Amino acid sequence: MRKLVVGDIHGGLRGLKEVLGFVEPEKNDVFIFVGDYVDGWSDCAETIDFLIHFAEKFECRFIRGNHDQLLYEYLTGAKENPMWLNHGGISSIKSYAKLSEAEVEKHISFLKDLENFYIDSNNNLFLHAGFTNQKGPQFEYHPENVYWDRTLWEMVCALDKNISEDDEKYPQRLKLFNEIFIGHTPVYRVGFDTPANFANVWNVDTGAAFKGALSIMDIESKQVWQSTAVYQLYPEEQGRN
Repeated sequence: MRKLVVGDIHGGLRGLKEVLGFVEPEKNDVFIFVGDYVDGWSDCAETIDFLIHFAEKFECRFIRGNHDQLLYEYLTGAKENPMWLNHGGISSIKSYAKLSEAEVEKHISFLKDLENFYIDSNNNLFLHAGFTNQKGPQFEYHPENVYWDRTLWEMVCALDKNISEDDEKYPQRLKLFNEIFIGHTPVYRVGFDTPANFANVWNVDTGAAFKGALSIMDIESKQVWQSTAVYQLYPEEQGRN
């Protein structure tokens, strides 16, 4: 059995299908998607539909991303958020305009049921962004932090590589879990184009919404599969660039 973590998709269904072809999913594989399925490329509703059907064939865990929550709020009657519109929301609105009311309701149920975080049997944590509570994400005063927070990633990027876990300055948050897998902040911002690792945190957002590829990583072997840079698969679109 492989346990495979999937980076931010942002409506780039063509990239998702391509990289899954490289992975060649097997019956016993487990897929953990770290969120942000929408807002970016034109296949937002199509991506959600694909994931719903993909989960009928393979064991999946779907984590909630901030963009998924914003879409859920829009589909359930919230006013259009100007910031959301400027950061990919328009692509989702256009995509969902094609669906029937029944199809939209099915997608609303999917979005409602997303998990804020998942802790597996090996004490690995999967969440979209990060957490601030020193006891773990399940103790957050504001649960939405887990799909908005950037402090966890910023902290490990700035952490002294030579610091020991026994050092009193070593972040308590990191000691809670074996490994932590996140997305949310594209790794190209710190000079990477493949999943990046600092301390025990792995960031698998390789910038599919912008100029990067969509990545899938085996969490045990750390083997990585990547699509073509997703923008090249949507030459007629601007994405979030």
